Order: sequence, then structure tokens, then C-alpha cells
Amino acid sequence: MFVQVAHSGSFIEAARQLCVPSATLSRRIQQLEARLGTRLMQRSTRKLALTSAGEAFRERCASAVAELLEAGQLHVADNGQPSGTVRVTAPTGFFDFFQMEWIEIFLTEHPLVRLDFVLSDLVVDLIADRIDVAFRGGPLQDSSYVARRIFASYGELSASPSYLAAHGTPINLDELSAHECVVQPDSSGGATWHLQDLDGTQKEVRVRGRFKSNAQEVLRKAACAGLGIAALPSVLTTSDIAAGRLVRVLPHYTRAGRGLSMVYPSRQQRPTAVSAFADMAVEKLSRQDWGPESGG
Repeated sequence: MFVQVAHSGSFIEAARQLCVPSATLSRRIQQLEARLGTRLMQRSTRKLALTSAGEAFRERCASAVAELLEAGQLHVADNGQPSGTVRVTAPTGFFDFFQMEWIEIFLTEHPLVRLDFVLSDLVVDLIADRIDVAFRGGPLQDSSYVARRIFASYGELSASPSYLAAHGTPINLDELSAHECVVQPDSSGGATWHLQDLDGTQKEVRVRGRFKSNAQEVLRKAACAGLGIAALPSVLTTSDIAAGRLVRVLPHYTRAGRGLSMVYPSRQQRPTAVSAFADMAVEKLSRQDWGPESGG
């Protein structure tokens, strides 16, 4: 503000260029003078002149202010082309269905962008961990963030052929309680699966299992290894079912509404690199068929 006033020779003109009230500008200059312990300007109703201290101060800081303004203008200009680091958090099994080829094409098209992925099945604090984009499955807990639904995938029950050969295949939900299940434990240490039938009727089933993990990718591997029945999103099990590593169990029941959403800390001043990556991810993922009968 001081440099602008010195350059303009007028509080009124400087206030117009800075888009602030002239009274505010005058008060801030007075605060600056009080902080420096010296008078920088002599001013009257019609005239303004720098003191010798003011002239020396202007010479020392004018070039720095000019460089700062230039840097800001360059940053605004660069915002037209996506650049910088986009920090992304996603479930551990994210790249089982998000193709690395999509990443390669995106980075080729945007040479100034860098991607930093943090894979975790725990809920990451977007602010504390400096996350730009989060992919989250299931119901969203924190409504203070901005969410963008990508798809409403279905979860399904599945187990390995070896497990079913050794323990039998359940023919109804009541029989699940007698089976080993690989589960994500809740606060009680057990697990409750919320299922629905073809008519949309909701059912709750309390299940147990000796193998537990908070990571869905680990549960998928455990199910393939024959440790029990799993209830996982179809996007994670489709390839295993196609290859015969897993078999659907009670196929008339699904875990509806799990889905995948993209979450942002804020909708304000989102960097162009973040928007470009988000648009690419939504466009690619929305093309896929994630239903329980999907083969791709």
C-alpha cells in the first residue's frame, strides 16, 4: 500500500487502484509509520510528499513489491495450464480397477502436473494430510467436504472354490452365521453385513471370522486363499470371479449403495491441476459397468 501511494502521489488515486477505501489506506500507512517509528509522508488535503525516511524506505522495498506483483501475475497466467502436485488418497485396492494407463495418458497430456497417491482404507483427514482429492467408498461420514458421486457400485458375497468345497455353500442368510467370514471389524470387534434381496428388502446379518482386516485388498486376498466368505465391492472381485479364484455366494443378495465418491476439501479456488485430474477420473470411471453381473 505504501509503495502504491508513493507511486500515485495521492491516497485517493492509490485507493482507486487498490480497490480499498482511502480512509483504510490512510489508516494502514499510519500503522506502518507507527511500527517503523518514523514518519514516511508529509500530507495535507491537497499535497503528499515523502520524507527522507519515506524516500529511503520506498527505494528499498519498491523493487521487492514489483517482483511480488509480477510473481502473482505469472501465477495467474500459469493457472491457465494445469501445473503442480495433486495429492490423492484412495482405498488400497484402487489400482485394481483404476487403470495405470489412464495415469500415463493424463501425465503425458499435462507435463507440468505431478501426482502423489496415498493409499489407505482408513479415513484420511483431508486438511491435516494436505489432500486435494479423496476417493471414498460407501456412505460419506463428513458432510463438511464437497462430494461428487462417481458410481453406485454393488458389493457381493464371494468365496474361493476351495473354501466352499471344504465347508459347503450357504443356501440362505441364516447359514452365514455358521461360516467363517473375512471381515472389516466394527467397534465391537465383530461385523454386521447390510444386504438386500432382488426386491430391495433390507437384511442385517451378524457374521464372525477369525481373519479380520481394515484393508479391502487384504480381505480379497484372504477370500481367494480360502479363509472365508467376503462381502466386497464388485469392482474388486470381478476379475477374480472371471478367473475362477472366487465364486459368488448367495447371488440374490447384494450390498447396495457402497459406491465410490470423489471428495474435495473445498469447492473454492480449486487448482486447475486438481480439476483436470478429477474430470479425467470421473470420465474414465463413469464409463465402466460396475454392477455385480459385470464382466469388465
